[in-house]
Amino acid sequence: MVDALGLYTVNAIYGDTIIMPCPLEVPDGLMFGKWKYEMPNGSPVFIAFRSSTKKNVQYDDVPDYKDRLSLSENYTLSIKNARISDEKRFVCMLVTEDDVSEEPTIVRVFKQPSQPEILQQANLLETEKLQMLGECVSRDSYPEGNVTWYKNGRVLHPVDDVVVINLQKIVDRTTGLFTMKSSLQYMPTKEDVNAKFSCIVTYFGPSGQKTMQSEPVVFDVHYPTEKVTIQVLPQSSTIKEGDNITLKCSGNGNPPPQEFLFYIPGETEGIRSSDTYVMTDVRRNATGEYKCSLTDKSMMDSTTITVHYLDLQLTPSGEVTKQIGEALPVSCTISSSRNATVFWIKDNTRMQTSPSFSSLQYQDAGNYVCETALQEVEGLRKRQTLKLIVEGKPQIKMTKKTNTNKMSKTIICHVEGFPKPAVQWTVTGSGSITEETKYVNGKFSSKIVIAPEENVTLTCIAENELERTVTSMNVSAISIPEYDEPEDRTDDNSEKVNDQAKLIVGIVVGLLLVALIAGVVYWLYVKKSKPQLRDCRTPTLGKRFIYEIFALPETAEDTAEIKDSERK
Repeated sequence: MVDALGLYTVNAIYGDTIIMPCPLEVPDGLMFGKWKYEMPNGSPVFIAFRSSTKKNVQYDDVPDYKDRLSLSENYTLSIKNARISDEKRFVCMLVTEDDVSEEPTIVRVFKQPSQPEILQQANLLETEKLQMLGECVSRDSYPEGNVTWYKNGRVLHPVDDVVVINLQKIVDRTTGLFTMKSSLQYMPTKEDVNAKFSCIVTYFGPSGQKTMQSEPVVFDVHYPTEKVTIQVLPQSSTIKEGDNITLKCSGNGNPPPQEFLFYIPGETEGIRSSDTYVMTDVRRNATGEYKCSLTDKSMMDSTTITVHYLDLQLTPSGEVTKQIGEALPVSCTISSSRNATVFWIKDNTRMQTSPSFSSLQYQDAGNYVCETALQEVEGLRKRQTLKLIVEGKPQIKMTKKTNTNKMSKTIICHVEGFPKPAVQWTVTGSGSITEETKYVNGKFSSKIVIAPEENVTLTCIAENELERTVTSMNVSAISIPEYDEPEDRTDDNSEKVNDQAKLIVGIVVGLLLVALIAGVVYWLYVKKSKPQLRDCRTPTLGKRFIYEIFALPETAEDTAEIKDSERK
């Protein structure tokens, strides 16, 4: 190649072979050719000779080029293992009988430096303090290179007392190669945390300027704490009694503080601890303001903790036994840190209203639960139970009805009481107990079917732990019609009424009415047909007449006798 001055230039890589073609055209009549180089003072030093006639090659005794030279037939000079000292002005000479021709060639040697690396790195960087960050080193470069520092990909320019860069270029006297060393003094800030520092070396090669970058380095930047923060762990919006909570104090310095003072409500002195303070099974009295500070009390932060609580008092509670008809006041009192919802459950079914017992009934018995919860506080729920037992002596009412087939009668014993009474029947005659209904709310029924051929008396006996109750009922024979009592009537008095007496009274009254009507009709007839009878009042006839008016004839013979008396 030809440089700007019109000189032939050969660029060679350090250690490679330098190949220098003779820039001259080989003339006719060439006798020989020579290569020489020029000393700095201009004096020549011949290094190679080749005869065109004898075809022999001679190399001069030059120590720097011993065993390194090769001259070809076309007078191209090759130099093995290029060195920095080979960077000279070489001249090709071609000699004829009439002329000597010369043409110089400039040799330039290039050496790529080693990859730069940051050495002597600081263990850590402290803010507001100018300190040595490190030294960027790139070795064995030719020609010399240049070093530039970067932070996060941006060039670091020198700034007084903040960025101080010192570049050294050291040449090896033996090889002529350069080593570049660039030291960086730096005053970091908090923003330099995780910053990447690197250096780039710029050097020249045969094709022009090139760069090579070091591996980035991140430094641990230390800075003082400027703020203290207290946290409650776990980070829940609500805390309830029984929870375990941890107070965590932290500072924004690097490295962070390892010890703090914790201030508990009611305590004047701080408790020295690591960055955490644990409280287990907290109670409502733990509510208050908590603080933490650095051990020198220079910085402090606070937080307020509210320990939610929920108390429930059910009165009465547990197992309660009362008698039917008694009153039972029930109260469920709630004390809580927030408004609580209260609801009642009876036998696993939610009630619409709170229970109120002014006169206990059997259906009031059951398992009651008063339950309350704080909706905003997960898991804060309380409940208490009341097992209400309503006792009562057996109460009996009996009913009867004629079955549709008119062949039998069903007698029902309706029983109330708790504990459940045991029922027994006694009957004068035969009968069969058909069924006993389910015991619900202290009530059940026992039925018996009978077909009495004569009047009978049935007795229902109900007995529990409190009392034995007996009630009887008279039932007419199946052939005698009677009034069927509805099952829901009150039988306090009717169960003691004699069915046979009622039947007899009915028959007698009916017969008397019939006799009275017949007597009146007969008297009117006699009065109209024989009025003289009024004056014939014998004691005997008078007595008989009076009897005849109030006593009906019982037979046909009696009727004939009466007529015969009238004829006489």
